[in-house]
Amino acid sequence: MLKIKLSSISTRAPKKLSKDNLKKETIKLKLKLEVLQNLLYAEGKHALLVILQGMDASGKDGAIKNVFEPVNPIGCKVFAFKKPSELELKHDFLWRIHQEVPEKGMMGIFNRSHYEDVLIQRVHKWVDENTVLQRFEHINNFEKMLVENGTIVLKFYLHVSKEEQLQRLNERLNDASKMWKHNENDILERKYWSQYMKCYEDVFANCSDGAAWNIIPSDQNWYKEYLITKKVVESLEALKMKFPGLKKDK
Repeated sequence: MLKIKLSSISTRAPKKLSKDNLKKETIKLKLKLEVLQNLLYAEGKHALLVILQGMDASGKDGAIKNVFEPVNPIGCKVFAFKKPSELELKHDFLWRIHQEVPEKGMMGIFNRSHYEDVLIQRVHKWVDENTVLQRFEHINNFEKMLVENGTIVLKFYLHVSKEEQLQRLNERLNDASKMWKHNENDILERKYWSQYMKCYEDVFANCSDGAAWNIIPSDQNWYKEYLITKKVVESLEALKMKFPGLKKDK
């Protein structure tokens, strides 16, 4: 069982790191990502599922935009999970998730995910604790099945400080280009911060068997994007993929 205490993990980059140097490294990694995604699509033997979780304004949208900028859209699908629809609520909680899982050759990016069903629902006590424990088990089995079927599952928690989050939420009130993101509920949810941290820590402890969590310090976007890009590139390189070559006539 993975024991993580979020309060003991910094939300910022180590002071010794150079922002300029890491931004240059990120550019190099993105060039590799472009090639690797082409290989993934051409070979068609594996899939990549990237799961982004984090508090409001932790930078999920920015990570999708900036990390996956070089990726060919034909080989990548992004899905943002919102409040379940009436139809989705009539099924098990993983039903809507499974429909969006990427097929072999594809990259899939989840902005929020099945983990909302053991986070916000738990924080607000919309489900009881026995249901939460059952869902942990279902999630582990679900992700184990994906991995065994050739899907790389990369889970990222974007670790933002409460102070940085407030600053970003306030920017949405004053920056015309960000006002469309403003949601009154985001401010209201801040009063549950400690409960969310506890629930996330329980998620890390109970749902890390098939696919490990990556805790990403996210107060500085340049550091967040470097860490995510690096992990994605390393995971794809480990597949040692090859172009399939000319197709033979049957």
